[in-house]
Amino acid sequence: QVQLVESGGGLVQAGGSLRLSCAASGSISSINEMGWYRQAPGKQRELVATITNGGRTNYADSVKGRFTISRDNAKNTVYLQMNSLKPEDTAVYYCNGAYTIRTVRLSDYWGQGTQVTVSS
Repeated sequence: QVQLVESGGGLVQAGGSLRLSCAASGSISSINEMGWYRQAPGKQRELVATITNGGRTNYADSVKGRFTISRDNAKNTVYLQMNSLKPEDTAVYYCNGAYTIRTVRLSDYWGQGTQVTVSS
């Protein structure tokens, strides 16, 4: 099993920045992709950004140019640097670890979530 623990959420004003962290432990070899998803009240969980073991990244159109996902393999940690935050970014952010083959998701692990609130 894989355990994922998020940190770094909080309250920030529009235009500000936050850096989320997700520390992974357990059977790290069980995943080949990590990412961030978010869920706002009344909405379904949506993809924010992903990064593969090889460093390939993918972003939702709504965050391109503002958010950056990165990894520190020595610490088994993935980060999400969020700049130019907007009120629309307010959501619970979840760290995800997955084993995928192309677009097929075979394994899925989730953190507990961390709240990000952006005020205007």
